[in-house]
Amino acid sequence: MTGWLTTMRRWALPAVVIGCTGLVSGPAQAVTLDTSSAQLTVVISKITDFSSDSVCPGSNDEVEQAVDPALGYVYEEWMACGNSVIEVATSADGGLHFGTPVVLADSAGAWDPSIAVAPDGTVYAAFMNSTRHHTFPVVEASRNHGQTFPLSLVKRLVPKQANDWGDRDFIAVGPTGTVYLTWDYGPSAKDVTFICSPAGSCSFATGDLNIVMRTSANGGRTWGPMTHVSPGFPAGGADSAPLLVGPGGRIYVAYQGYHMTSRTKFTMTTAHIFVTSSADGGKIWSRPVRVGPSRLSMNRSEWWIDGAIGMDSAGNLYVTWDTQVGGRDVGWLAYSTDYGKTWSRLSRVTPDTDNATHIVEVAGGRRGIAYVGWLADNSPHGYALYLRPFSITKGWLSGPIRVSHAFGNRLVWPGDTFGISTEPATAPGSARLVVSWGSAVGGKHATCQDYAAIVTFH
Repeated sequence: MTGWLTTMRRWALPAVVIGCTGLVSGPAQAVTLDTSSAQLTVVISKITDFSSDSVCPGSNDEVEQAVDPALGYVYEEWMACGNSVIEVATSADGGLHFGTPVVLADSAGAWDPSIAVAPDGTVYAAFMNSTRHHTFPVVEASRNHGQTFPLSLVKRLVPKQANDWGDRDFIAVGPTGTVYLTWDYGPSAKDVTFICSPAGSCSFATGDLNIVMRTSANGGRTWGPMTHVSPGFPAGGADSAPLLVGPGGRIYVAYQGYHMTSRTKFTMTTAHIFVTSSADGGKIWSRPVRVGPSRLSMNRSEWWIDGAIGMDSAGNLYVTWDTQVGGRDVGWLAYSTDYGKTWSRLSRVTPDTDNATHIVEVAGGRRGIAYVGWLADNSPHGYALYLRPFSITKGWLSGPIRVSHAFGNRLVWPGDTFGISTEPATAPGSARLVVSWGSAVGGKHATCQDYAAIVTFH
């Protein structure tokens, strides 16, 4: 979750493999899948390595993605050059081709990228950085489709408290252009200790963990004060808080909430996913609702970003995450049709039965439809990216669809996140997604690179 390092997991699951014949494939291919209600045809475009033009050598990983539905631009932001800087690349054709990456100012030594697009097309790119006595988010803005991020629009959101701790920012923009940023925050860095995977990132053994927010109503030029999202500050036991803003302006946050066993020693045990919302711009938050039963929990050593939230065109909410109980790691999906007040019974995303890493994310589609992706190393061949569509009325519309052709080395960190977004459909009855992910392809000495593909469902 801290976005630093490099899982060692294993085992296999059968999957439908579609399309690609290499890292950059030839013509797109299609396959017809039999479902309970109809036939589903899935077409996967060529796979593009958009990090290949990075300004310097080294690994490229932890990609985040945003789509401008009005103009068709796709933006990718990631940790580049061996995790030494943050880069952004832009595609003007929906994710088929990308321009030369841009290095973000003030990103030397930065981590945890996050990116969003405003209704007016402004691109906001965020990441975490630090000085000797502070850890803080940085937000930059581009008004020319990611070609440049002017220094005048680079803002360090430095907390007043010295020697603080911070991690994993998420950014979103509301329908009127207000920018919202959440991140993990603790008043005292010395109270945070870590559990680090030799082939992954880090999680928290102890800590004064909280979710906080800042907002900007003038395009990122100035920012309001830091406010508390999760209850129990300064030791709420909360981290990793992706957010979205509905068409009416209501803010939804899904976060990982740990059971705190001591609010003075900052010790904790297992965690669950909670959802809270605000109708007044983040001043007052609803009482958090736990999603899923208490028996299904996350442990302290899962290092990836565990939790994602999406919304379909009708305002239905979807949350995905994975649990680690009894030595098994399982991905889950739940949905809410009443704006997050109550949640459905869980639908199992991942069919394999093992302790492999499952980084699960979701994007909403048309009414009642969601698209769930997961990056997993359950195969003995290594990491791969999978997708499957879900219907509120019909359940799963297919089995796992493997998007990535080549497998990535499981001993090389692919990043804690990947990108998944819906795009405008190109034909009636179709749905179109763009996905992006990190993978170390090409043998044991390969470094992680970032790839993108367009997936069309008919």
